[in-house]
Amino acid sequence: MSKSIISVKAQIGKNVKIGNFCIIEDDVIIGDNTEIKNYVELRSSTKIGSNCLIDSKVSSSGNCIIGNNVTIRYHSIIARGSVIKDNVYISPKVMFNNLDEDKNQIGGAKIEENTFIGTGSVLHHGITIGKNSVIGALSFVNKNIPENEIWFGNPAVFKKKNI
Repeated sequence: MSKSIISVKAQIGKNVKIGNFCIIEDDVIIGDNTEIKNYVELRSSTKIGSNCLIDSKVSSSGNCIIGNNVTIRYHSIIARGSVIKDNVYISPKVMFNNLDEDKNQIGGAKIEENTFIGTGSVLHHGITIGKNSVIGALSFVNKNIPENEIWFGNPAVFKKKNI
């Protein structure tokens, strides 16, 4: 029996697995065949598509969209207003930011389809990472990344085309 707190206002799809000690708030939507591991916190209005894996200790600060076939690994933080499209892989300990330097909510990053985000990366508020792009581990992404490119570093810089 799960030891999780799941709002009666949450919409849970078919064949969804929810681990222990999760908090799933009002208006969260979880698509079919998605697995939510232990200690996950999904705040209000988080929408997760089908066939996703949300690993242990992932947190969503709410009002974000996660597409289909997305993997978000251990201890990542998805900021309010973030959008993650289909077929994205987010490595462990990735952090999305949604506040500017004056603490105004700008909204989190937008990650386009078929993108890979490396371990420990930080994604600045309001940026977009284009389709089929790769962000290397421990990168700080503070500008938009075009489609089909590989970037890494602090701050992240262009390395080569992803073909």
